[in-house]
Amino acid sequence: MRDVQTTLPRTNSSPWQSRPFHRQYLMRQANNLFDFFEAPSINPKGGFFELSDDGRPVTPDNATRQIHVTTRMIHCATIGSLIGRPGSDEIVDHGMQYLWNRHRDQRHGGYVWSLDDEGHVDPTKQAYGHAFVLLAASSATLVGHPLAPQVLADATEVINTRFWDDKAGAVREEFANDWSNITRYRGQNSNMHLTEALMAAFEATGDKSYLNKAERIAELIIARNAVPLGHRVAEHFHEDWSLDKTYKHESEMFRPSGTTPGHWLEWARLLYQLWVLGAKRHSWMPEAARNLFRSAVDLGWDKAHGGFFYTLDWDNKPAMREKLWWPVAEAIGAAAFISAHDVTEDYFQAWYRCLWDYAENHVIDHARGGWLSELSEDLRPGSRLFVGKPDIYHALQACLIPLYPATGSLTRAIIEADHTIKRGH
Repeated sequence: MRDVQTTLPRTNSSPWQSRPFHRQYLMRQANNLFDFFEAPSINPKGGFFELSDDGRPVTPDNATRQIHVTTRMIHCATIGSLIGRPGSDEIVDHGMQYLWNRHRDQRHGGYVWSLDDEGHVDPTKQAYGHAFVLLAASSATLVGHPLAPQVLADATEVINTRFWDDKAGAVREEFANDWSNITRYRGQNSNMHLTEALMAAFEATGDKSYLNKAERIAELIIARNAVPLGHRVAEHFHEDWSLDKTYKHESEMFRPSGTTPGHWLEWARLLYQLWVLGAKRHSWMPEAARNLFRSAVDLGWDKAHGGFFYTLDWDNKPAMREKLWWPVAEAIGAAAFISAHDVTEDYFQAWYRCLWDYAENHVIDHARGGWLSELSEDLRPGSRLFVGKPDIYHALQACLIPLYPATGSLTRAIIEADHTIKRGH
């Protein structure tokens, strides 16, 4: 891989996001993702299939539906509806019906993590899953889905009464099906995605209590922890929110050990987005966002082969050396969002170009569609952590965030851009 630093001067020309060909490229990639995921993902019995590398259901007979897959597809189909992709509204409805009628626990309240045609597979109630319920409901609200208001109200109540810890300014992680406590663990990943969802809920409703919670989470995870750690985002905490550097979980997919540069990149965009939406009194946010991005690049980018290592240890050495699809997708979104505001900073635009070069040459599966979910250190396709192509969410947003104003979440930006076009006419 070429050294990005040597290419910085070339960004004195216009940003790629403003060039007609690049904008066509981005929309074409987004449409290719919709083509790969939408129709093949629909399970006629409700919910959505997870897909193999060639776009077929991984387990077609009695597929397990995990809540983050259901809700992310709702969110992405909403994006499809907002940009005018035919067929998207039916997919939103398909997902919302399954979310409300099956994932929702009508006895105890809340939403179960996973189920199949026969019933609950994992009936636990997890903050990570509920964050995506809130995101899906907020997105569906923007396209007027009839179930959206009640799902949004229900998810908000569950988060406020079951998960939210007002003293800490963050959410508790996980409960048993009957809401009995099963862990003292506290994690940043669920809180990061809740920050995304809270901003979306604020934009859908205008209720500033959502935004206030998002600000408090950012202060805890980033200002009080990541910034003192050299802009490295800590993943795992004890019940009192003291750092747990020794945490180890059997599932490295959702709770990887050490630190995860992809989450630093994700936070870089979310933090800037939060600042733009109304937290400008928090003057530390833009600088922290830029430094999170720089730290992820400096420590997490493989200078020999390209791509971000999945995890680092606390000595900043690569621990899990696989390159996954979602960190580069999040890096693209972050670089686009930050460079839209820091127009004099060549660094982020140079990295935006490099990241798309890498994605185009190594991650996008031009033969079969979608993005390869996992590559080895030397960029060969692998499947140690992920099987198939898990979902559309990260890659789709990487394609579309650069096309719209960096004024908030993607869904709201699409609506605002549409209104601007109408006023122009």
